[in-house]
Amino acid sequence: MSGPASHRMSPAERERFAREGYLLRESVLDAAELAPLRDAVEKVAAGIAAHARRPGAGPEIRLADGHRVQLSSRSAIQWEWQEGSQEIRLVEPCDHLDPRLAGLFADPRLVEPMRDALGREDVALFTTKLNLKRPREGSEFPWHQDYPYWYVRIGEQARDVATALLFLDDADAGNGTLRVLPGSQLAGPARRDRDEPTRSLADARALDVDREVLLEAPAGSVLWFGSLLVHRSEPNHSARPRRALLPSYQPAGRPRWH
Repeated sequence: MSGPASHRMSPAERERFAREGYLLRESVLDAAELAPLRDAVEKVAAGIAAHARRPGAGPEIRLADGHRVQLSSRSAIQWEWQEGSQEIRLVEPCDHLDPRLAGLFADPRLVEPMRDALGREDVALFTTKLNLKRPREGSEFPWHQDYPYWYVRIGEQARDVATALLFLDDADAGNGTLRVLPGSQLAGPARRDRDEPTRSLADARALDVDREVLLEAPAGSVLWFGSLLVHRSEPNHSARPRRALLPSYQPAGRPRWH
């Protein structure tokens, strides 16, 4: 009787991940598995929005670029960028908000390839995100790396963090799927755009943007990528959602980012 199937990266996938900085596997989860996750995501979004809008809700912070972040339900809520929007853009962390999300982030189909991505056998969660790119309102995210956002809290250990992105919907150019610069992680931290208010985005003038790759994938696909991969996404101009769950992992034994 054979044992459980391994979900580890193959030698070819490990070589590709080291060279290009990411690995995409299509249709890792099927439709029956995605349905309860979509239900969880919508319940979380509705509940956290109602909680955040009540009288005396958590404090609101304006970032340097004017974008609005609110602290509520033991999470940071990023509201959509256009002024007056009532749509949630991102919730971090999110695994404590529904057990179905917490269960997903321990799924070996996500965790085993992450061991190869990080080069560690023992990995643990660093943070978790729910990304909601709503129809016609989901905004862009210009060229950036995850590294500088995490560096301010954990320094050079930010190099040891990688993310698994689960597409809950079909993702394509129309609804703002991810675009990456393969191999950009090999150059280390990218030069930042000092003309941009947060000084966290990458300076597109210093990037070889002609090498951009559009990552179109069916719902249930998973993308693994490290903190130094340069990537971006465009607005959702379509009538379709582009929802995603993004657990980020680190070597076990290190504290979670709260």
